[in-house]
Amino acid sequence: MVYSDKAKQPLILVIDDEADVLGDVATVLAGAGYVCHCCDNSEKALRFAEITMPDLIISDINLDGESGLELCESIKSKNSLKDVPVMFLSGAQIPDIIRRSHAVGGAYYLRKPFDPEVLLELVDKALWMPHLVHSHEQAAGSANS
Repeated sequence: MVYSDKAKQPLILVIDDEADVLGDVATVLAGAGYVCHCCDNSEKALRFAEITMPDLIISDINLDGESGLELCESIKSKNSLKDVPVMFLSGAQIPDIIRRSHAVGGAYYLRKPFDPEVLLELVDKALWMPHLVHSHEQAAGSANS
C-alpha cells in the first residue's frame, strides 16, 4: 500500500508484521508529506527495495520469525541499496540491540510504542545523512550532463 502520490517526495519503505504498526507509521509519515510503502515480510520488502530503491527503510527487528537485522545485512550487501539508510523500530527486548543494529548497517533504533515527533525527527536526520546527500548530488550531476 502506498500512502501518498507525491512522486518527488522521499519514498520510505516500512516493514513490520503487525498491521496496526504499519498503519500507525504510515499515517505519521503520510501526514508529514512522505510517500510510504508498507510490506509485512522481509521477502516482499527486499523485492520492493530492489525495484524501487527507496530513500529510507524502516524495519521491525522481529518479522514473524524472520530477522530485521538479517534483512538489513541483505539490503546493505546489494550495491544499489548500500547507501539507503535503514532505521529500526521495535518493541523487542534484545540485549545490546543498538550496537547490533549499528553493526549490520542500521542508522537509528526507535523503541515501540513510538513518539510520532521522534519518528519524524529521526526520519529527517536519516534522509539527510552525508553519504545520501552526496549520492543525490552525484545523481543530479549525471542527469544534467
